[in-house]
Amino acid sequence: MTPPIDFRSRFGFRTIPFSRELTVAQRFTLGFFDESLIALVRAIEQRMSAALVAAAGTGKTALLRALVDKLPEARFRTHYVKVTDLSKRDMCREIAVACGAEPAGTYPMLVRRLQERFVAVTAEDGVRPVLILDEAHDLRPDVLNMMRILTNFEMDSRLVVSVILAGQTALREMLARDAHEAITRRLAHLATLRLLSRDEANAYVAHRCAIAGATSVPFDAGALDGLYEIARGNLRATDQLASKTLEVAHDAGTAVATANAVAQARKVLWP
Repeated sequence: MTPPIDFRSRFGFRTIPFSRELTVAQRFTLGFFDESLIALVRAIEQRMSAALVAAAGTGKTALLRALVDKLPEARFRTHYVKVTDLSKRDMCREIAVACGAEPAGTYPMLVRRLQERFVAVTAEDGVRPVLILDEAHDLRPDVLNMMRILTNFEMDSRLVVSVILAGQTALREMLARDAHEAITRRLAHLATLRLLSRDEANAYVAHRCAIAGATSVPFDAGALDGLYEIARGNLRATDQLASKTLEVAHDAGTAVATANAVAQARKVLWP
């Protein structure tokens, strides 16, 4: 009995394609992505804060990883906190844990400890602290306003810590409210990401296949059209659909995925 052909061998892959395990160096280069990245780096280098607004699946996490990679450890100390629906005190505790400060005490005490920690890192270690708050669209309004207090040093006359607020499109709406004007005015830039165009999506699929080791794209023209029509340029949806499509094509014993395989994959993923 002939042994079944390995999934990767059938399509010429060395590694699993469309995996989330992607290094910064392997990312797909896009002009608007790089523009946002450069703008965020520039804001931090100018000792300012900024925001990143991106719909789910458009590359927000990839951009944040690229941002951290662009900030040399010799000059910056980056702290990442994934936001949840917390009170001001509990959010300060989460930030304190990430920054290496004592996460205990009252809210005013925690704010003071965080400020002291940021100052110490700057003065003693000679590096600039950068605080990335991911999923910032989930911040409570009072917690968002807390950022103004947390970044206030010497009556707002000194820039010590840069804060990057990263979230989905609801974050833009939050920042546009009059109640958050004081926070918005502290942001040097509002970076955004968008869905891919059809040509960009096709190039993205080809790129992901290439870095996985394939010498050709195992999707025919109809399959590529199907991937775009269903995923609409959303990176996460494209990855999921392309991966499942290849599984369907493999199980069918074909070396190239077709539009029919895409349609079957869609039914499995999103019935």
